[in-house]
Amino acid sequence: MPEVAAHKVIDPAGLEKAFAIRREVFVLEQNCPPELEVEHDELSNHFLATVAAEPAGASRWRKTEKGYKLERFAVLKKYRGHGVGQALVAAVLADLPPDAEYVYLHAQLAAASLYERFNFVKTGPQFEEAGMLHYKMVLA
Repeated sequence: MPEVAAHKVIDPAGLEKAFAIRREVFVLEQNCPPELEVEHDELSNHFLATVAAEPAGASRWRKTEKGYKLERFAVLKKYRGHGVGQALVAAVLADLPPDAEYVYLHAQLAAASLYERFNFVKTGPQFEEAGMLHYKMVLA
């Protein structure tokens, strides 16, 4: 099994790899409007996941008026089911400041079970965001 790793990226080359993955998954595959997909990028902390050193996934977190929001978890189709999503969630959670008391995300239905493994719980009914059904989930 190839090595899966996830880390914070701040350099332009790393950021471009992360953004390219998000474009492929959200804009091309899921038909998310491009302007919505990049919203708040400048306020966010970005992450890149690799499989055998090849770019495989991306995510980000940002501080909002409510707390700390985990967002834009994207894994390229050929790497799904290889632990890339888990590596990204773990890396993002490890990067949050110690005072991050309220941590939440909007999970696509298919991904909710991934976040439940990290002690996120669904709060409230399903809702639509960018044309897809989601649950709001909060870190317990």
